[in-house]
Amino acid sequence: MMNNGKPNNTIRIFGVPMDLGQNRRGVDMGPSAVRYAGLQPRLEQLGYEVHDGGNIEVAQAEQMHDILPVETSLKTDERAYFLPEVAHVCSMVYNRTTACVDAHERVIFLGGDHSISIGTVSGVVHHEPAGVLWIDAHGDINTPHSSPSGNIHGMSVATLLGDGPPELTDIGAPGPKLQPEQVVMIGLRDLDPKEQSRLRKGGVGVFTMRQIDELGIASVIYQALQRLQQFKYLHVSLDLDGLDPEIAPGVGTPVPGGLSYREAHLLMEILADSGKVRTMDIVEINPILDDRNRTAKIAVELAASLFGQRIL
Repeated sequence: MMNNGKPNNTIRIFGVPMDLGQNRRGVDMGPSAVRYAGLQPRLEQLGYEVHDGGNIEVAQAEQMHDILPVETSLKTDERAYFLPEVAHVCSMVYNRTTACVDAHERVIFLGGDHSISIGTVSGVVHHEPAGVLWIDAHGDINTPHSSPSGNIHGMSVATLLGDGPPELTDIGAPGPKLQPEQVVMIGLRDLDPKEQSRLRKGGVGVFTMRQIDELGIASVIYQALQRLQQFKYLHVSLDLDGLDPEIAPGVGTPVPGGLSYREAHLLMEILADSGKVRTMDIVEINPILDDRNRTAKIAVELAASLFGQRIL
């Protein structure tokens, strides 16, 4: 452990094979796909000491009601499927995250669906605020009341802002884990009407694909870093559907017109230059929908860029 509080040379990897936060099966195989694509040796080539902590145990949807209680805090007009079960897994993710942060280690969580970020981000900010870069085609800022689907992976940001069921908002500690000024979303292009309304009200930093097209990805990233400059550390939550499905086809909710291969790499390279990134989510990879593990391979390449790989 380093006395100055900066991350040491260790990277921990944990898999979270959870597909309970969405309704298309297959993302539970994402951790295996990324490991098979060579994440650990790629990071070791960069000089890190890498330890894979295995998978956090997640039961299958078919057996859930035999394991955990089905009672929830939801009202009759609210939907959040598998709420107790998702909360249970996110609590375990939170515990792993805080242990790594306390040890000044870097950590990568392999999803699984994007609901795992409720646990990772809650752990990242447990001791001090951090900036969060949310790279995604979607806003994930619905609530059980506004969600058209009831899928918790579309509620992660709202939950972290304190707007959601207490089973999720109170993980680690009661109440919000983030303030709007701690969040910057990059790559948005598919929002529900209520998400549009909420994001228009301001607070959360938003860079849609139109803004990326107009300004260029470099300008967007530098603006994002400027917005988050007050924070000592940054967390990157990478949903692979933020990339264009032409290059990352193995996702459950593909949306055309996403980040290109080089835009995604430049994003990661500039974030690496900041020296502030210590934690990362890689989520929503669905090998069933992929082409020869292309999406997982790209995820490994982007993680390598984020943790210091350089062209020259």
